[in-house]
Amino acid sequence: MAKIGAAQTPPTLPTPAQGVRWTTPIVETPGIVVLASWIWRLVRFLVTLPFRFPVMVACLAASFAAWWWLGWPGLAGLWTTALVVSLVWWRTWPDSYRYCVTLRLLAWWRHVFVYRRHWQPVLVISGLAESYQERRYLPRIRRVMCDIWADRVRVSLVAGTSPADFETRVAELAHGFAAPSCRVIVNRPRDITLEFPRRDTLAEPFDALPTPDAPELDALHVGQREDGSPWRLRLHGTHVLVAGVTGSGKGSVIWSAVRAMLPAIDSGTAQVWAIDPKRMELAYGRDLFAHYADDGESAVALLELAVAQMQDRARRYAGKRRSHTPTTEDPFVLVVLDEVAFLTAYHPDRDIRKRSENAIATLTSQGRSVGFSVLAALQDPRKEVMNLRNLFPDKVALRLDEASQVDMILGEGARDRGANAHLIDPTFPGVGYVRMETSPAPVRVRAAYVSDDDITAMTDVYAASDEEVGR
Repeated sequence: MAKIGAAQTPPTLPTPAQGVRWTTPIVETPGIVVLASWIWRLVRFLVTLPFRFPVMVACLAASFAAWWWLGWPGLAGLWTTALVVSLVWWRTWPDSYRYCVTLRLLAWWRHVFVYRRHWQPVLVISGLAESYQERRYLPRIRRVMCDIWADRVRVSLVAGTSPADFETRVAELAHGFAAPSCRVIVNRPRDITLEFPRRDTLAEPFDALPTPDAPELDALHVGQREDGSPWRLRLHGTHVLVAGVTGSGKGSVIWSAVRAMLPAIDSGTAQVWAIDPKRMELAYGRDLFAHYADDGESAVALLELAVAQMQDRARRYAGKRRSHTPTTEDPFVLVVLDEVAFLTAYHPDRDIRKRSENAIATLTSQGRSVGFSVLAALQDPRKEVMNLRNLFPDKVALRLDEASQVDMILGEGARDRGANAHLIDPTFPGVGYVRMETSPAPVRVRAAYVSDDDITAMTDVYAASDEEVGR
């Protein structure tokens, strides 16, 4: 018994060091709630099944109806008829059969066994999802579509996730699904499509394209896009900058564009003025050009002549017209600059560098509306070498040395959108990424290869006479 008046010691609470652990009470979900949740999921699955897999549901329904009314012989007859119809379809319309049957089955297979199976692990490891438990916060695959070269996975984003998050993880997504590359297409702010090529359609080079009968100067066929469609390069009404290291295929882009313009050059509605400081690339077909220069003095004189004619045409058009239509009196003029850095940074004469830069800036800032265009090729895209990059609305990035150079050429964020020009195989000359003025999404392309024999044949047929060009 405690003594009266003695000091009372308050009781002490146990500490974690004494082996006591505080835990949160566990509240179990009632069984009826769990059962109702599973029933709801089953009903939702059955209701949405015909909309998600209409062909499969129709086949199962027809098979069940045939068995119910006609028995096993009726079911066998139905499937035999379907097999015969399928074989006739395949032999008669193979392209339609491949699209409607083969690609649909392929899309179902890759949806179930490739993308849905690996979707959550790939997103968690790449940092696009938080954990394996929280499926509620996982972007959902809505549909998988296949064509002959790529898979397109349509994805619904969760709140708090933006398309930019996926654009910065295209390398991880491509690696996770064993694809050569990945591209993000934004449909709506919370609806995107991931494009995964199954094979590299640009791995094999292809020869020079046929000369068109009537060229479209705003859509010249110069190569092929990754999806198999033609790569059409716009020249009339814009300016194009082509960048790439030595051997990347800049000559293929230039000569493919000149080849596509040959009928217009022959008719007199288009002219090519060429500047070739290396005296190797364009000199081989110099007879095709209205004007040609291969040193600093003649190059800057040619550029200043182009500026003078452009300004004279602009004075004649002032108050009368706002756009240019190529004619023999006012032809479309394409100024081709091979290795433009020679004139803007490398030439030893400072006056020539300054005059060249002023002339190029004037042409690229004022020449579009009056029919003067500049197609410039560049090896080193650094700003101190070429500070006029922003005056070229359309850009082509071939193989580059460094990852940072991709954004220098194609604009900020291009590499995040899948334009990995620094990873192009050196054995793939002419392969690159295009970013047009009308779309910020880079497109992978390959220019046709125009050989020396092709250029010789072009010169023999379309060479301009001295009287025609005023030489």
